[in-house]
Amino acid sequence: MLSISSAYGAADTRNPDYQALKGRVHTELLNRLNLDRLSTVQREEAEPELRTLIATILEREQQKMPLSLAERESLVVDVINELFGLGPLEALLADPSISDILVNRHDQVYIEREGRLEETDIMFRDDRHLMQIIERIVSAVGRRIDESSPMVDARLQDGSRVNAVIPPLALNGPVLSIRRFRTDRLGAADLVTRDSLTAPMLEFLRAAVASRLNVLVSGGTGAGKTTLLNVLSGFIGGTERVVTIEDAAELMLRQRHVVRLETRPANIEGKGVVRQRELVVNALRMRPDRIVVGEVRGEEALDMLQAMNTGHDGSLTTIHANSPRDALYRLDTMVAMANLNIPDRAIRQQVASAIEVIVQIARLSDGTRKVTAISEVTGMEREMITMQDLFVFEKTGLDDEGRVRGRFRATGIRPKCSERIAACGIELPPQMFEHTKFVA
Repeated sequence: MLSISSAYGAADTRNPDYQALKGRVHTELLNRLNLDRLSTVQREEAEPELRTLIATILEREQQKMPLSLAERESLVVDVINELFGLGPLEALLADPSISDILVNRHDQVYIEREGRLEETDIMFRDDRHLMQIIERIVSAVGRRIDESSPMVDARLQDGSRVNAVIPPLALNGPVLSIRRFRTDRLGAADLVTRDSLTAPMLEFLRAAVASRLNVLVSGGTGAGKTTLLNVLSGFIGGTERVVTIEDAAELMLRQRHVVRLETRPANIEGKGVVRQRELVVNALRMRPDRIVVGEVRGEEALDMLQAMNTGHDGSLTTIHANSPRDALYRLDTMVAMANLNIPDRAIRQQVASAIEVIVQIARLSDGTRKVTAISEVTGMEREMITMQDLFVFEKTGLDDEGRVRGRFRATGIRPKCSERIAACGIELPPQMFEHTKFVA
């Protein structure tokens, strides 16, 4: 189990006596404070006074539960975090290496770091304590969570995405998931350095985006789709007008001419919702050179495909799917969700003519993320969309430490789109596509 509290000392934060003491100190501190004044001051300004008050309270409590200096400091920090932040989660939010925080129960908190899950020693006093933190998160963004509305999506001030589910839907107590927002986003060179793909693969993707091919990034949850989409968007020319559409704003485009749109959930009265489909339709009226959709999940896929087919080439988006072929099937299903009674063949023709390159990314068993395939959509053959792999990652096994071994290779197929890329003044060396292997 990963010990987070060691950052503040050697306190056993899972000890029921420690939790009870922290609760008593917190309660008495609230009784002594002017809460109206507290809500208007910054943590740095109030902390010296709070430390003095907590020390006074602990002098009396010392007889019931003696504390070492390390335990006292841990308790002081925990109590101040309760007042100004998200309580036990503050230590995790302060660690930039943590990508996900997963609270399964009040006494079971996991994190993800470098693609691997670890259990921590962080815990809440009880379900009520966890509910207080969840309510603090959702109320800050004007949302509500209760038995009549037991699920909520929200976003922290730093951009991190939050999902909470409470009873009666969550059987073992409130559940909280936080997907961290990276401010130090990875660049194209970082992906090569981390062996997520090879330099020739990156060079092809750079050429595909620069020559305005429509690119679909496919992968599972946490595979790195948004990170890859950020990298690909960096290859868009600085003079182009880009409109981004997201459920939760995560993209960080560096171009100057960028318009960012974000969906809006229903308010407390259940009104005011704005869905992705409405934003995609509206984006077409904003004279975009490119449209970047963070992720297609439903009927907005039809509008996205129509945009790609009607002059807005060079668009980018992501989709949840386990393979390039699965990504096409999912697009097919999403278009059908629009209930426009379009024949299946017509839907597939739309997909085949709109999507030109599919990039499949996956999180492997050792936590590493790799581009496992770059595929080109080549057209239709009877009722089937045809495609061909240009680059693939072949897994060969595991080493003694459980790391995935494998190799990237070009399949030897020269893409049909290479002529279009050349017409844009970008020359790709023919040997890039020769049947070669690059050991990962």
